[in-house]
Amino acid sequence: MMRIFLFLATNLAVLVVASITLKLLGVDRYTGQNYGSLLAFCAVFGFAGSLISLFISKWMAKMSTRTEIITQPRTRHEQWLLQTVEQLSREAGIRMPEVGIFPAYEANAFATGWNKNDALVAVSQGLLERFSPEEVKAVLAHEIGHVANGDMVTLSLIQGVVNTFVMFFARIFGSFVDRAIFKNEDGHGMGYFIATIFAELVLGILASIIVMWFSRQREFRADEAGAQLAGTAAMIGALRRLQAEQGVPVDMPDSLKAFSINGALRNGLAGLLMTHPSLDDRIEALRQRG
Repeated sequence: MMRIFLFLATNLAVLVVASITLKLLGVDRYTGQNYGSLLAFCAVFGFAGSLISLFISKWMAKMSTRTEIITQPRTRHEQWLLQTVEQLSREAGIRMPEVGIFPAYEANAFATGWNKNDALVAVSQGLLERFSPEEVKAVLAHEIGHVANGDMVTLSLIQGVVNTFVMFFARIFGSFVDRAIFKNEDGHGMGYFIATIFAELVLGILASIIVMWFSRQREFRADEAGAQLAGTAAMIGALRRLQAEQGVPVDMPDSLKAFSINGALRNGLAGLLMTHPSLDDRIEALRQRG
């Protein structure tokens, strides 16, 4: 589970901090019981966390992974990497993204950026060392697929919608608790404040199931894009190679794990909060696609 602890945690933290700040400043009371105004109010703050995460995503990625951007290739491997990404980007109809390598032993890669024409694609040193050129190209094609599909923007917008309704229903719940249980008819009391924060945390966790479902679906779409760009056999081969590396610890910052090709897996209820479907499911989907 690769994105939960930063992307979702960042958005939940923004909601909680915004709630506390607005309560302390007395702004919250002005929303009253006008549900239209309340919804608009929540939308402004609900999208704040996801949009902030989106716009600083490249900067966060470079800092957190220590990615070194290739500006002037120093080796034939770097030259090949730039040429391959340029070719895949041209075929996908997007502008050439920044290309980088990050120092990690595990085989992994990620793509991020606030729009498909201003993106970053990076691969780990371990992937370059242990994967064949065909497998590396398939991994790059998968990441280019994420960029071309606009997954970073779409995921952020979905998170913004989820944040909005979490804040909206949490405030309705807080108002109900404050009035029905604490019998407070004079503005918002402590019962409203506590109940709202509690509801935001619970609803935020439940709503993340929706976000993670979308995240898993976009992995299938990125695999399809990778198959179109690099060939189905190469894409399946890269996923099988990733299966062979599942014993290797994944040292990827949580903010980027949803946008990486190799995500940790859980079973049972925890599987509802996974950013990636199983590699077996992804390989079978490609096989059925032909």
